Amino acid sequence: MFSLFGKKDFKSVNVNDLDNILGKINLIDIREPYEVKTRSLKGSKNIPMNNLLKNPEKYLNKEKEYYIMCQSGMRSSRTSNILSKQGYKIINVSGGIGLYVGTKIK
Repeated sequence: MFSLFGKKDFKSVNVNDLDNILGKINLIDIREPYEVKTRSLKGSKNIPMNNLLKNPEKYLNKEKEYYIMCQSGMRSSRTSNILSKQGYKIINVSGGIGLYVGTKIK
C-alpha cells in the first residue's frame, strides 16, 4: 500500500514539551519574519523555510541537532522530512507556536 507522505526519517516533540530545554537546543523558527514578530519562543532563530531549504548548508551543520518549528507544525513537518533525508539531524516541533501554552515567549 502507498503512503501519502512516505516514511518519516525524523523524530517529533510537542511544542509544550520544550520549556525545560529552551536555550539548550538549536531551535529554528521557519516562519516568515512578519509571523515571528507577533509571537516567538525564547532562544529560537528565525530562518524562513524557503531560505533554509534552498541553502541548508549555509545554516546547518550535519554534526548538530536542530529543532524545526512553524505556526502549526505543517511546514516544520515537511521541512524536517526534506532535511532529514539530506542527512541533517532534525526534530520536528509538532503543534507549532500556535499550540504553545507556556511562558517562554520573547
